[in-house]
Amino acid sequence: MQPLRGVTVVALEQAVAAPYASRQLADLGARVIKVERPGSGDFARAYDGRVRGLSSHFVWANRNKESVTLDFKDPRGLDVLRRLIAGADVFLQNLAPGAAARAGLGAAELRARHPRLIVCDISGYGSSGPYADRKAYDLLVQCEAGLLSVTGTPDAMAKAGIAVSDIAAGTHAYGSVLAALLERVRTGEGTHLDVSMLEATVDWMGFPLYYAFDGAPPPPRAGAAHPTICPYGPFAAGDGKVVLMAVQNDREWRGFCTGFLGRPDLADDPRYATNADRDARREELGRLIAARFGELTGAEAVELLGAVPVANARVNTLAEVWDHPQLAARGRWHALPTPAGPVPALAPPGPAAGAPRMEAVPALGEHTRAVLMELGLTAGEVEGLVADGVV
Repeated sequence: MQPLRGVTVVALEQAVAAPYASRQLADLGARVIKVERPGSGDFARAYDGRVRGLSSHFVWANRNKESVTLDFKDPRGLDVLRRLIAGADVFLQNLAPGAAARAGLGAAELRARHPRLIVCDISGYGSSGPYADRKAYDLLVQCEAGLLSVTGTPDAMAKAGIAVSDIAAGTHAYGSVLAALLERVRTGEGTHLDVSMLEATVDWMGFPLYYAFDGAPPPPRAGAAHPTICPYGPFAAGDGKVVLMAVQNDREWRGFCTGFLGRPDLADDPRYATNADRDARREELGRLIAARFGELTGAEAVELLGAVPVANARVNTLAEVWDHPQLAARGRWHALPTPAGPVPALAPPGPAAGAPRMEAVPALGEHTRAVLMELGLTAGEVEGLVADGVV
């Protein structure tokens, strides 16, 4: 399913938020022209070399794109960029606050020239307000959004293991661009999308925000356990395997007592009759459940929990995720070409029919000459820009 074939996106992007948004558009068939710095490119290319010498961040967020190197601070480079944008449906950028506008690439100016253009700006805090000019990295925004205050253990906050704020902003940008493309079909007009990492993350914070509504205490930090539902968390089996289990209601609790704990006497014990009761005694209950897990292997625990049934999951390592039987059974891994050779990549969630688009992760500037000649530049003009370091 590639419904965006024929849609062109010019992406002046770096790091995670905008590249993740444009990669999802590319997965659906859009032509994404990624504009990078000559010589160094998107700085995420240099984050690490864990994928056969390539950056793990870059391989993940940049398949199906064309890379064009361009110094838009040079008037000749800016002219080329303007010509690219003139032929685009979407202009997506996440430069430092105000950088695009200072270069004459602000939404108002671009849309005055190109009324059908959809301009999507991704920033830390949005284009207005007292925080508009602040630098915003993922962990800083997690802090401002309150995510760290509810993540970790009672003794220490902890960051999430992924770039939550970048991914939230990229996801909202992707959805907003799709909506803007639909709106343009009806109206013939483009629009300006102003996506803030802070607002995207706070939107995802809905449960703890409302839990703490009107001055109420926030949900406590509970490590990997659920802060307010009990029992709901990880337990180590006797062979060292960790299994996370979740009792969601009182009926499941009674089945859990009989079918897993082997303690039918606890099923109607008034001390544990409701979730509020169990939550108030989570430490003593945790010790009782942990003792039972210690008598079993991880596989035995999963089998018994499934028979109750109580929802459960193995706490997998990343190596185990690469070999996850469910992903393998559904054929979700596909070969992705990269400059270092093919690597596995997960098909986009959602489409179930047909092969996913798995075109290469581009080398830096790989498509510069071809794209510039599409714009009408001669081979001599292109080589002159290359020689001068403009592209």
